[in-house]
Amino acid sequence: MNWLVVVVGAMIGAPLRYLTDRAVQSRHDSVFPWGTFVVNVVGCLLLGTLTGSAAASPDLRLFLGTGLCGALTTYSTFSYETLRLTETGAGLYAVANVVGSLVAGLGAAFAGVATGQAVWP
Repeated sequence: MNWLVVVVGAMIGAPLRYLTDRAVQSRHDSVFPWGTFVVNVVGCLLLGTLTGSAAASPDLRLFLGTGLCGALTTYSTFSYETLRLTETGAGLYAVANVVGSLVAGLGAAFAGVATGQAVWP
């Protein structure tokens, strides 16, 4: 039964990633991969909140954490887009993507843990 909970979460997370990425990227006239950046930071915030919450059931952790966040966030696309930025001569954007993603992702995760502990102790 656990795998079904994960699959349902992923069925929501994957299209949500795609639609969010397209919506965000269409609003920016830049080579910087804003869509991927946003979905990864949001995923870090959500997973941090889930991790900080002692009230989350194991099924909810599987559904949101493994399924939805696993399909929402994307390390492979982040890596590919960073590599493409480097290959096309946009090295400064590539560095900004790596540093910004790391700082914003960790910040979102820590903020999520604090929120989860405060709201759902």
